[in-house]
Amino acid sequence: MIEVSHCDLTYKQGMSQVQVYDDFSLNIAQGESLVLIGPSGCGKSTLLYLLSGLLSPTGGEIRIWGEQFKGTRQKSAFILQEYGLFPWLNVEQNVSLGLRVRHAAKQTRQERTEELIRKMGLWEVKHHFPSQLSGGQRQRVALARALTLNPDLLLMDEPLSALDALTRERLQTLLLEIWQEQKLTTVLVTHSIEEAVFLGSRILVLLDGRPTKIVGEILNPLVGTPGYRQSSEFFEKTSYVRSLLERGGQDEGK
Repeated sequence: MIEVSHCDLTYKQGMSQVQVYDDFSLNIAQGESLVLIGPSGCGKSTLLYLLSGLLSPTGGEIRIWGEQFKGTRQKSAFILQEYGLFPWLNVEQNVSLGLRVRHAAKQTRQERTEELIRKMGLWEVKHHFPSQLSGGQRQRVALARALTLNPDLLLMDEPLSALDALTRERLQTLLLEIWQEQKLTTVLVTHSIEEAVFLGSRILVLLDGRPTKIVGEILNPLVGTPGYRQSSEFFEKTSYVRSLLERGGQDEGK
């Protein structure tokens, strides 16, 4: 579905040039749940911005469904760590915002908004404003708003990092259910090893430094199977990801 081909990304910092990506290539299959993990500053979020079209590479190209794109595309949805909700809009208005911006018919907008509000368990607070919601509720509003647009690509930049442990696990399960039901292609950035292994059908470990390098690629075929979080395979995967992060890429190629 997505081809990142020989991409470069360089930006100015004072009088010097900082090279984030150099001849970077990556393929992402349709319906894959790809997780990016690595230390702060290693280029994880930058890659999301490239895939969303909010940043353009200084060299190489990115193709989605075989077509090179410039700028944003309507079938991509992006969820930020800070939720991106408008404080003066209530839940219902925030969820329907994308449909209103795209001038969807009123009935279509109403039906789709109500469907997602119910699915996210937000019906009882649909008239509440973001300041009246818990962190988990705000994140579900952000997710509902993204899904109203029927995206084929969902990009998420540490969407659960500010939540308490139990709320985070519940939303991880919700994200997993959505991925399985809708066969969405998702790309998630996280600092949590357990979250990466629980949600990623493929996990890329990125190494801090310039330019960014992939030092580990872990296939995770058991993701989504019942009881996976409590299985020995889950703990083996988390241990291996941790070893890659701790050794700074010494296991590259394993």
